[in-house]
Amino acid sequence: MKPNLSTLSRRLLLLGLACVALSVSAQSKKEVTFAHQDMMVPLRTVMESGELERTTGYKINWRMFGGGGDVIRAMASGDVQIGEAGSSPVAAAASQGQDIQLFWILDDISNAEALIGRSDKGVKTVADLKGKKVATPFVSTSHYQLMLALKMAGLKGGDVNVMNMRPPEIAAAWDRGDIDAAFIWDPILSKIKSNGTVLATSGDIGKKGYPTFDGIVVNRQWASEHKDFMVALTKALAKADADYRANGAKWTMDSPQVKAVAKWTKAEAKDVAPSMALYKFPTTQEQVSAAWLGGGAAKALKDTAEFLKEQGRVQAALPDYAKFVTTEFAAQAGN
Repeated sequence: MKPNLSTLSRRLLLLGLACVALSVSAQSKKEVTFAHQDMMVPLRTVMESGELERTTGYKINWRMFGGGGDVIRAMASGDVQIGEAGSSPVAAAASQGQDIQLFWILDDISNAEALIGRSDKGVKTVADLKGKKVATPFVSTSHYQLMLALKMAGLKGGDVNVMNMRPPEIAAAWDRGDIDAAFIWDPILSKIKSNGTVLATSGDIGKKGYPTFDGIVVNRQWASEHKDFMVALTKALAKADADYRANGAKWTMDSPQVKAVAKWTKAEAKDVAPSMALYKFPTTQEQVSAAWLGGGAAKALKDTAEFLKEQGRVQAALPDYAKFVTTEFAAQAGN
């Protein structure tokens, strides 16, 4: 029995609706939320150019967060698939079993984070912080190194009032005179340096065996389902970093690159070049080497996790963090 025209029309309509639904579903998968922070890095030029969106066809929701801890929490909730976080929050997340992978070293922090004491409070050395108020974002690389700096200076936890503040809160508290010192990164670092003294930098502490870095992490399952995008992303990262290493001297205050970095980090253009000069940006070869994704990053995460355990920030440190680090995409970015 042949279907009548009305029945056939309904079937065609239903088939058409099903195809549209499948198409919408497929398109919806080509979307990612990327959590970024205010570090001044070459990636901001990729964000500004729209290059990654054009080459992949993905809709990228760039969302700014105040600290790595916030990024990690957003990733744990499922709201964010890829995010920037320092080695300390990454170590904390891995220790708690979050299914993430570090796939790119955004920057070797080097001297880009520092402990600044207020000049008008007579803070000239780390030892002078006894009984003082010191602000830093908790579970950040700055927090990790602040506690190390205090320990190295012979100060115990109760000797200093360490306060948990996000970068904008630190800037406001500094202006009001509510805090005596802060361990922080740019753009806030540049602002408070004007009436402060550098007591220690992340580079100083790193040379004593405690290096820190900012990395980009991804939800493991999401990465496995979107490998083409992951490769395109790492290639864009590698290209931007290479351009800065080769042409950094041309990244002047009026250049489009500096304007892009300033826009996405809410920094002043005049502060971008000096701030970026404090970081180091590993090449793709260095990314996959034993110094970073090939081994060094996992070791740094383990050392950081053990410290966080001592501070009561995580319940336990894992014996090995290698499964939370991958060279897969960085290796392809170099090809």
